[in-house]
Amino acid sequence: MLIHSKSSFMKGLLLMASFCAVFFMIFMPLFPGDGGKALNGLEYSDDLFNKLSKGSSYFIPETQKRVEPLKGKVVEVAYPSKKADDAAKVFAAVGVTATAEGSTLKVQGDLGALLAAAVADSDAMYKNDGKAVSARYAGMDHMTVMEAWWEGLNPMIKALQKNKMVEEAGVVDSVLKRAVETGYNFYGIPAAKVMDKLGVMIGLLVFYVLYTVWYGFAIFELFDGIGLTMKKSKIKQEA
Repeated sequence: MLIHSKSSFMKGLLLMASFCAVFFMIFMPLFPGDGGKALNGLEYSDDLFNKLSKGSSYFIPETQKRVEPLKGKVVEVAYPSKKADDAAKVFAAVGVTATAEGSTLKVQGDLGALLAAAVADSDAMYKNDGKAVSARYAGMDHMTVMEAWWEGLNPMIKALQKNKMVEEAGVVDSVLKRAVETGYNFYGIPAAKVMDKLGVMIGLLVFYVLYTVWYGFAIFELFDGIGLTMKKSKIKQEA
């Protein structure tokens, strides 16, 4: 291989070698995790942003306020559910009449009380208190309970809309997206505030930008070293 510029080639080689060395270190368990567990760079950053995401996703108090006006609102609906048996058990445990006939779930009772129970379980899950949720349902696994809430309430939205209860269906949708999903998806993850981790977060973002530029300069110098450069083509002058 012909070296067009030895200084550029050596500079590019040094940049690429150091880039690869840092890349190797990123995948080493050198970063502190919860419980004294060592994490690699990707695990550490993923864990950090999950915590920050959870810390900015606590919408349960607002959701509770939306549910309050529905307390005492009696509904009677029947609809298909993928987990009709589990949903019926959970619904019945909070005082609503619920039966599963095959894959069809039949529900009759106070919609507000039902949704308030779903929000309460979601709040406990958000706070990583799965035991409290299991205790309310005769020891049923807390994750199974949350799945039952999802599979029981999600298809209820269309059933309520068919009964021209659009506003009620909207509240159910809000409970699912802002409470049930949040409690289920973030269970087991400690919440963190952006301001508490601002320095680390900015450091990671700055490192990402610099590391990308680092690689770009390495490629540029290597190509320049072997004579591969891009030059603006000359414009032909017409006679």
